[in-house]
Amino acid sequence: MSRLVAFAAIQGGYNIVSKVEGKYKKALQTYNADTKVGFPNTAYYLPVIYSLLGIKVETLEDMQKPLAFARKLLPPHVKGSNHLPYLGPLLDAGMAALFAFELEEALRYLEDPDFYHPSEEVDLDAGKIWLGAADDTVMRKRGVEFVDGSAPGFAAIVGSAPDVDTAKLIVEEYQRRSLYIFCAANQNGTTVIEQLIEGGVQVGWNTRIVPFGPDISSAIFALGFANRAAMAFGGVKPGDYKTILKYNKDRIFAFVNALGDVNAEWAAAAAGCVNWGFPTLADTDIPEILPTGICTYEHVVANVKHEEMVQRSVEVRGLKTTVSQIEIPCAFGPAYEGERVRGADLYCQTGGGKTQCTEYLQLAEMNDIEDGKVTVVGPDIPDMKEGDTFPMAIFMQVAGREFQEDFEPILERQTHHLINYIQGIMHIGQRDIAWVRVSKAAVDKGFTLKDIGVVLHAKFHQDFNKILDKVQVTLYTKPEDVEKITAQARAAYKQRDERVENMTDEDEEIFYSCTLCQSFAPTHVCTVSPERTGLCGAYNWMDCKASYEINPTGPNQPIEKGEVLDPVLGQFAGVNEFVKKASRGAVTHYNFYSLVHDPMTTCGCCEAIAAMLPACNGVMTVHRDYTGETPCGMKFTTLAGVMGGGASSPGFVGHSKYNVIQKKFLKGDGGLLRMVWMPKSLKEELRERLLKRGEELGYPNLVDMIADETVGTTEEEIMPFLQEKGHPALSMPPLVG
Repeated sequence: MSRLVAFAAIQGGYNIVSKVEGKYKKALQTYNADTKVGFPNTAYYLPVIYSLLGIKVETLEDMQKPLAFARKLLPPHVKGSNHLPYLGPLLDAGMAALFAFELEEALRYLEDPDFYHPSEEVDLDAGKIWLGAADDTVMRKRGVEFVDGSAPGFAAIVGSAPDVDTAKLIVEEYQRRSLYIFCAANQNGTTVIEQLIEGGVQVGWNTRIVPFGPDISSAIFALGFANRAAMAFGGVKPGDYKTILKYNKDRIFAFVNALGDVNAEWAAAAAGCVNWGFPTLADTDIPEILPTGICTYEHVVANVKHEEMVQRSVEVRGLKTTVSQIEIPCAFGPAYEGERVRGADLYCQTGGGKTQCTEYLQLAEMNDIEDGKVTVVGPDIPDMKEGDTFPMAIFMQVAGREFQEDFEPILERQTHHLINYIQGIMHIGQRDIAWVRVSKAAVDKGFTLKDIGVVLHAKFHQDFNKILDKVQVTLYTKPEDVEKITAQARAAYKQRDERVENMTDEDEEIFYSCTLCQSFAPTHVCTVSPERTGLCGAYNWMDCKASYEINPTGPNQPIEKGEVLDPVLGQFAGVNEFVKKASRGAVTHYNFYSLVHDPMTTCGCCEAIAAMLPACNGVMTVHRDYTGETPCGMKFTTLAGVMGGGASSPGFVGHSKYNVIQKKFLKGDGGLLRMVWMPKSLKEELRERLLKRGEELGYPNLVDMIADETVGTTEEEIMPFLQEKGHPALSMPPLVG
């Protein structure tokens, strides 16, 4: 390893720590020592410092301890008398620099609270392009993608490319490989983000191109995101720095691309990232660190050509990615799912309340359809002019010896993602309330409606080849044809809903496991039954059945439920046996229908968390999109941090939003009649189904008896409301006794 790289990184560490010490002293002269500091809307304080050192930085005074720690980490300067190796001191200097960067960014939030735009999307009109630290809602929403594999890793890009076209070349190739791109730092006064915006590329969390900030210090937000994922989804405890760093090396596939001249501060940041197992690849002639050791392969690689940057980066990190090659004129991949087609970009659209747009997938006889046949019946994009609206029905016919009628809605649901994966096309909704917007840019590239059928055919074969043999797609755009297909579809929707909703746990002898999240929470085992959907909200019993048929060795395995040990709490001998084995003995049993007695394990992917409210003799639930206070005294993010690492936590349990209105929801604790509080947004989302369940339970106005944040966020505040409404929980047997 070159002595020069050690010299530069260690010098950079000294420069950074000294600079932040100066900023801190200045802040103490301006603000009181007890002034609150931190990143907005997070339960993880300053997450790199909190995760590695276990120090909660909540006030200006609290900064003293980690700043002093950073100073002590700085090694002696490299001198002629020093001998190889330099890697240990290099890593210490890098870590000191990163701690200082996090403190520097906290000071920025204090002194210039409007510098960052607290959103998932940039606001170009207001000139707000820097998003800063992701809050916990964003982190959990996006972190799930690292759990389920839809985001295989992230590229942290610092600096800027030589020109706009090169910036687009690199970033769009990462998008095609489904990676996130975390951007920070400037080079000669410009950044990759500004180059992308100039090139007409949408940036923001929704397109996986995240503009953290214009300075090298804002690169700390990428590492904070990674460490929070380890704590939120993996259950790693704050202060357990060895496990945090090893977890990131083994599970978070990330790397750094340094574009432009690498100064001492950049060198220190790169050295710091090596602690995580994240290598750095540069496009300039910098000293390299090629021997393996901390990183999977090389640590620092120089002189990488721009056209080779993406492929070389994934190779050095040991990351396996795939690129979907589909014969359409637009780019295609999960990174485009969050693109927005706004008014100024819009060429034409269908659905969205303006016209009818329906999606319907039907099982067909093998000889009745022709594989790969895609037909547009009616006007296509070339027949339309800018600003047009049109009706559309996407009729998908699928045949296969292993295909079952139960799989229809599962494949049909994929249309939302797959159409969104087309660059320049936006899809919202499902079934007969879909909405598709086509951008001018897509039309300029030659996009037609037939391309939707091409994508569906290709991806259905790619993702479901074990259960289907033929796919035929017909897109109708004549009003009379759309009306006819919509009538057929609505009849099928009704039949499907009745089939699923009428299933019970008693009727099925086979449940299904879901161990998808074990990559982040090793002891978590989710069991999905007809009346207990997966806590992430993405999998119901039918989905797991289909998943097993598609991939018999995958995360969804059949479980013979076996002897019913407790029909009220929902405990089954076969499930216990499977859970004990799948958790490697960490969990020996749990109950499906209780949060009081040995509840099911929970991981950070859960859509909602229910908790006991003893003073109200009831329970509450809160979903991840709600960021406010709750009557149990903890926000969603705090709750998830406390019990979301794969533990069974009596008094709390994770669940899907839909599970709230399933008949077995908390049956062992009194069921839905125990529900005394939930956020208003969740209550409105579930209102129609809550009305139906309330009527079945003898309380037709139950939904309006449940308190929300407009009533109060403490047990004391909501109790008078519950008493006034005569909430049934108040007259039920004690919840704990």
